[in-house]
Amino acid sequence: MDAHLTGVAPLIEPVVPAMMVQPVPDQFIADARNRAKEKAQSAIERFSEYADLNTNSFETRMLDIMPGGLDTLLNHARMCDLIIIGQDHPDRPEPLRPDLIEAALFDSGRPILLVPYVGVEAFSAKKIMVAWDGSKTAAHAVYAAMSLLEKAEEVRVVLVDAEKLHLPGDPGADLAVYLSRHGVNVSVDKITSSEAGVADTLLGHVDVMGADLVVMGGYGHSRVREFIMGGATRDMLGAMTVPCLMAH
Repeated sequence: MDAHLTGVAPLIEPVVPAMMVQPVPDQFIADARNRAKEKAQSAIERFSEYADLNTNSFETRMLDIMPGGLDTLLNHARMCDLIIIGQDHPDRPEPLRPDLIEAALFDSGRPILLVPYVGVEAFSAKKIMVAWDGSKTAAHAVYAAMSLLEKAEEVRVVLVDAEKLHLPGDPGADLAVYLSRHGVNVSVDKITSSEAGVADTLLGHVDVMGADLVVMGGYGHSRVREFIMGGATRDMLGAMTVPCLMAH
């Protein structure tokens, strides 16, 4: 889409436990920082190799990130149209990544595109599934994805347990009309949730329609309520099989 790409590698400052009985040697701190810098530099080099083959306009940045403080990164993120970040890998978890995903979703004011940790052979948005519940966050995600929706070959608006959403008229029909006015080839699917929950139901439909991309709102309820009761956002973050564009 002729975008200018910015590859950001966080250089995470080493954490020194506050309850250490003895002072941490300066050399230990220096070695930990050097290892973090080498890791960030390696990431920048890999990104540059990929970007050099696929775009004419890109840059790289290495940012110092203090544990618990992502303001520096967010300030950069707010000057872009879309944040792309990988899903956390369950076998190789990174302490900062869950915080980064949450901060990007809640505090950047920008949509995020999450890529499954298993990767994708090539990004495609020919078949897009829009998970629709009529919420503000879902509407924000649709608006953020409009440039992709307009170029898609097929878009399906999917409602899980539509009768429980308490939407006026024929649920999903108004969104379909709105999208069709933008030239989107759109249809509406109303499906019933399985015992496994909404996220598994949506992922099952991704397989059925062969979707390349999911568009959905992120955390329609408060984070506390989602954590206690479970929620489609949290479950999708853990089980997504295709890239997912989210907005809050």
